[in-house]
This record gives sequence, structure tokens and C-alpha cells, in this order.
Amino acid sequence: MKLKLDENLGLRGRDMLAAAGHDVCSVPEQDLCSATDEQVAARCRLDQRGIVTLDLDFANPFRFPPSEHHGIAVLRASARMSEEVLHRHSATLIGALKTQPFEGSLRIVEEGRVRVFEPPV
Repeated sequence: MKLKLDENLGLRGRDMLAAAGHDVCSVPEQDLCSATDEQVAARCRLDQRGIVTLDLDFANPFRFPPSEHHGIAVLRASARMSEEVLHRHSATLIGALKTQPFEGSLRIVEEGRVRVFEPPV
């Protein structure tokens, strides 16, 4: 799967995702630092990449409709996102990517579980 790590993650988690077989790039690598969320989302669509972020704005399905994206994963922690917590969240995301379709979805990744946004019918 092709993924882009948002600026707030930098390169953290990249090695784990790449080791799991994903094609990973980051916002800083593409000189998109300080770009708006909309610009990052547009680049992800252009590159056909899902986005992995800490930015809660991406969890708003009205602002970023999941069906218009190649997948959105928002990592959520109840405490500060330390390296150890990020490692556990990344492992949870990797497990979910193996078993659940990602394209067109919004995933809220918490420690040990992934909540899936289900649009109302």
C-alpha cells in the first residue's frame, strides 16, 4: 500500500510501515512542510496514497470525505505520543492494513484497536 506520513509524524513510524511492505513517503520528503491540510490531501490523491497523521482535522468526514481519498488513518493517543506509544499505534495500524480495506476509509487508530468511520446510509 502507498502511504504518506503527515508532517506531524516526520519519519517516525516509517521504518515499521516500510518493513511491513508498504511504500512510504513523508510530507517533509516532498517539501510539503507548512502546506495546508487541503494541499496535503490533494497531493495524496494525486499520488494515490493514503495518509497517516496525528492531525484531528483529517478525522472530520465532512471536511475530508473518506470516499474521496485513498485512506485516512488518524493516530489517537490518550496521552502524549511518545516513541513507545507511536510504535504500538503503528503496529495496530499495520495489523489493520493486513485485514481491512483502507482505500476510501477513515480509520481512527488507538492503542490495540482501530475504529472505522461508517457513513450514515
